[in-house]
Amino acid sequence: MSSIRTLTRRAALVAAAVGAGFVLTACGGGSGDDSGSGHGAHASASASASEATAGAHNAQDVSFAQGMIPHHRQALEMARLADGRASSGAVKDLAARIEKAQDPEIKTMTGWLKSWGEDVPAAGGGMDGMEGMDHSGSGHDGMPGMMGEADMAELEKSSGKAFDTKFLALMVEHHEGAVKMATVEKSKGGYGPAKAMADDIVTAQNAEISEMKKLLGKG
Repeated sequence: MSSIRTLTRRAALVAAAVGAGFVLTACGGGSGDDSGSGHGAHASASASASEATAGAHNAQDVSFAQGMIPHHRQALEMARLADGRASSGAVKDLAARIEKAQDPEIKTMTGWLKSWGEDVPAAGGGMDGMEGMDHSGSGHDGMPGMMGEADMAELEKSSGKAFDTKFLALMVEHHEGAVKMATVEKSKGGYGPAKAMADDIVTAQNAEISEMKKLLGKG
């Protein structure tokens, strides 16, 4: 009888131990879930901290992006005309650099506007994203340096050295307009990344203005 009781007691202890194991496992799983939730909360807090570091955007940031997107689009349209029209290797190289720099900036500013719930300037469609846009200036109030329809048409019809000269003269004016817009953003904007882009635009386009003036013999 004593051996039977001993076996019974051992079986009860084993069962109790197994049960305790299940409880510990369940608690461990719960801790894992809590840890996951905590990690998610931490990630969310980190994102919020990152946004706070970048600074909240203001009306000037929105105006900067909504103005600079069509401004950049026109610069891309002008730059793409150089292929097959320009005679100077320096002009072709400059046009390629303008396209390489400004196309990604358009994408970045478009992303900002979408994340802020603001309207993105509509493009007319096509590869250049400029067809159907008004170049006359009436649709670009407050955007210095934008070319008029006549200038764009003349540039498109020209070739060789005549194109080079016209392209450089128009692009100097266009860049000077972009620098003015970016300078306002630097002083009045609130969103860190937008102010940083504005600073890059001022630095890069001022350097290109000097380069273009030298090519025109004015530097």
